[in-house]
Amino acid sequence: MALNAITPSVPGTRILGLGHYQPANVITNDDLVARGVDTSDEWIRSRVGIVERRYADPDETIVDMAEHASSKALAAAGVGPDAVDLVIVATCTMTTPVPAAAPELAARLGIDAPGAYDLNTGCSGWVYAINAASAAVLTGQAQNVLVVASERFSGWLDFSDRSTCIILADGAGAAVVGAADEPAIGPIVWGSDGAQVRNVIIDEQTRYFQQEGQAVYRWATSQMPAIAQEACRRAGVDAADIAAFVPHQANLRMVEAIARKLALPNAIVARDVQVSGNTSAATIPLALSKMVERGEIPSGAPVLLLGFGSGLAYASQVVLAP
Repeated sequence: MALNAITPSVPGTRILGLGHYQPANVITNDDLVARGVDTSDEWIRSRVGIVERRYADPDETIVDMAEHASSKALAAAGVGPDAVDLVIVATCTMTTPVPAAAPELAARLGIDAPGAYDLNTGCSGWVYAINAASAAVLTGQAQNVLVVASERFSGWLDFSDRSTCIILADGAGAAVVGAADEPAIGPIVWGSDGAQVRNVIIDEQTRYFQQEGQAVYRWATSQMPAIAQEACRRAGVDAADIAAFVPHQANLRMVEAIARKLALPNAIVARDVQVSGNTSAATIPLALSKMVERGEIPSGAPVLLLGFGSGLAYASQVVLAP
């Protein structure tokens, strides 16, 4: 016997609303120096472009931050908890592998018995999750999907390693994905280079985040522009059509190097890393939500997303701004 096939049930999907959250604790470069990090404000600014970042309170969790961001996204989308039937949390910094964050988040928000799971592809996680959400809605498996990225790196930092501790931070970003009359979430271009998996890790013994920064920089700046260009091609948009480019906020030098190679003549480029640091999966929704909130991206304008990092996994797609 044959099983019933899943066929598309709606013409398209779109991001209905966005939200973001950052902890109250602002950590400047001088604050890191005061903590004993062998660095300086000038050294950090010149190498990674970061001026400040946020750290969660000691008792502030990944789910806490996700809840704040999700509440804003649901309000912006005009979607109540009773209309959400799938919750996806992209994160790589849960302190324990079980339980996942998504079921707890759903319960806190009053979402009754949804599908709920965590997704871990590191810094590309939110783009992977947006694609998964879109596919669920397209195939009738969900009506509205809450997609959240929440990361708490302040608990994984080695403050004797100035190459990593100056970069990472905490925060969350969220979106609600639902049906649309026309496609507003483009085809994804994704992949990975597992031969380089050890270039970005949390060490099993020390429990500290570690990375081979120069190797990742060379990989990202040489390989990722072509991935982003392919995402534009698959979405049927030209470089001149892109209103905003929101790549993973790894560091400012990397963001600007990739943007130069893409040569998007009319795009505003996200540079949220300067004030938020690198929050892994949360960097893209954090930056995008802020840009939309400030009115920098018109509703319906094409936005190019590009996530890349640990794995080494990557993902890119074009979406229309809510």
